[in-house]
Amino acid sequence: MGKNAIVGQSGGPTAVINSSLAGVYESCLACGAEKVYGMRFGVEGLLKKKYVDLATVLPTDVEVELLKRTPSSFLGSCRYKLPDWQTEPQVYEQLFEILKELDIGWFFYIGGNDSMDTICKLAAYGASVNSDIRFMGVPKTIDNDLMGTDHTPGYGSAAKYISSVLKEVIRDSLVYDIKSITIVEIMGRNAGWLTAAAALAASDDCEGADLIYLPEVAFDVDAFVEKVRTLQETKPSIVIAVSEGVKLADGRYVCELTSDDRAVDVFGHKMLTGTGRVLADLLSSRLGTKARAIELSTLQRCASHIASGTDIAEAYQAGGAAVHAAAEGHTGEVVALKRISDKPYQCVTDLLPIEQVANLEKKVPLEWIIEDGTQLSSAFIDYARPLIQTELPPMYVSGAPRHIHL
Repeated sequence: MGKNAIVGQSGGPTAVINSSLAGVYESCLACGAEKVYGMRFGVEGLLKKKYVDLATVLPTDVEVELLKRTPSSFLGSCRYKLPDWQTEPQVYEQLFEILKELDIGWFFYIGGNDSMDTICKLAAYGASVNSDIRFMGVPKTIDNDLMGTDHTPGYGSAAKYISSVLKEVIRDSLVYDIKSITIVEIMGRNAGWLTAAAALAASDDCEGADLIYLPEVAFDVDAFVEKVRTLQETKPSIVIAVSEGVKLADGRYVCELTSDDRAVDVFGHKMLTGTGRVLADLLSSRLGTKARAIELSTLQRCASHIASGTDIAEAYQAGGAAVHAAAEGHTGEVVALKRISDKPYQCVTDLLPIEQVANLEKKVPLEWIIEDGTQLSSAFIDYARPLIQTELPPMYVSGAPRHIHL
């Protein structure tokens, strides 16, 4: 077995993905790896022999601590889809030759659904050629849609940001005694976990979003307009949270009402944006009321200035758990978070076969979506509230957050 380890980051960034990287790095050294390499720009970069010895860029505990508080993917990322190894084995032969040159025994990939597909394929090819390299997945996605895990590192911080922004938007919307509608568009293609986090804005000091629309429930345009019309009879200012991926009953995305010519990425996903603008224009024309759209876009992914302390700690824990599993002989698996107590909140790590996670999506349970699909139940609040607790603020230099970067 090789003496060294290699780790990569893939897919969209988060506020805590680097905490998982720190967990992998420190645990690899503690478990006896001689060197820990970092892939530059994921497996796509590795194919081009782009990698770095992490000891050269993380020489002391200070850099590692700074890494935990730095958002986005320190090593760079990619959205590269590995071909099937049965039909294009040359790609795998090239990769495994590079791993052999680096004397790799452990391979870690931090990412979401598509990244777990990569681990699944690499582990399967490795088994077919009797490789002794151990392949482990480390969960990451703000979308919270990985199967088998209670939640994913990255979600808690994004949820904390979304709920905080919603409270501020609501305060802003109530300044003038006039009718107005504000639509906040939140990421979420098929799973509405992020938009559901808007429900966390409601508390004894905030009314919360008036309406929340998730992609799990078919969107009815006429019912939506009528709901807003009725609300405005008693409440002039209305704030609505909507997932970018809300769909009509016929399967079309709401953002396609103005144009169905949408680009797709390498995984075949349609590029979604503009849902909030489409709905704001619709309400303006039908109700004659001032309506505006706010698109949180990439802001919700990497807001480390308001990251959840719980999220940072669990991301680090997930990275370490993957290393310890590999050291014990595990391969072709992914770390999962398992909630063992609600009050007090307690979560431990578990392991799942990668086939139970790759290319599958976990959606918000329909029983948690109430009031004709426009609000979330107390069960969701009880589930999500612990994930946004505590803070680990950035290190500030000259009044601005200090980050580490390559």
